[in-house]
Amino acid sequence: MSSSIGYAEIAANLRQQIQDGVLTPGDTMPSLRQVCERYGVAQTTANRAYRLLKMEGLTVAKPGVGTVVAGPISNNISTRVRLYEDTGKALGGGESSRILEIGTVGADEVVAPRLDVTPGTPVHVRRRLVSRNGVPVHLSSSYYPPYVIAVTPELTEPVSTGGSRELAASRLGVAQDRVLEEVTSRLATSSEKELLGLTAGDVVVSQVVRTVTLADDRVVEVAIKVVGGATILRWTTSLSANTLER
Repeated sequence: MSSSIGYAEIAANLRQQIQDGVLTPGDTMPSLRQVCERYGVAQTTANRAYRLLKMEGLTVAKPGVGTVVAGPISNNISTRVRLYEDTGKALGGGESSRILEIGTVGADEVVAPRLDVTPGTPVHVRRRLVSRNGVPVHLSSSYYPPYVIAVTPELTEPVSTGGSRELAASRLGVAQDRVLEEVTSRLATSSEKELLGLTAGDVVVSQVVRTVTLADDRVVEVAIKVVGGATILRWTTSLSANTLER
């Protein structure tokens, strides 16, 4: 392989192997020497690739073993935005999305204030079960205001769009700007336990309420993601001065 390859490309290749299930949770990652030999790069480049995977929560250091694949992991929004930019799809390799419900519901006490509407206001919902290599990873319920549905009628159909937010933002002509993610824990409902394959009596799940805002300050989506307690939720937020001052 060409020695001109950069650390980001190496990380992308290894990330794809993790997402495709070639490298599974608990597997030991190739040593830095092996990475250097395989890609024809210096150790500093291999180190940067591994640091990136660690920051994304895909790998962890295991004393006496080395770097291993973390998991199971539910990808965060930044990972899915990057996937969409690279592949045109928000789902990674080995991932699939099964639509459970599509329709109109009254905005509840969680969704209404985030969409800036009165509780009970009709909003569109898409509920999905996302699996990786056939194993359920998380449940996701996405809520959209009428102006989003007006430009993306595909969201009313029981088919995958490959990236609903991205499609809506493109049609509205305004880029996604920021996301607020609020994480809480609670007991799983009977339906959630069944869909996620959770068998214990009382099961604690993590709930992530995600509010995605466009550059013009309109909310494009409020999504509620539910994952089992064994699933790792990780994301990295830049604290650099340039980012914070924007």
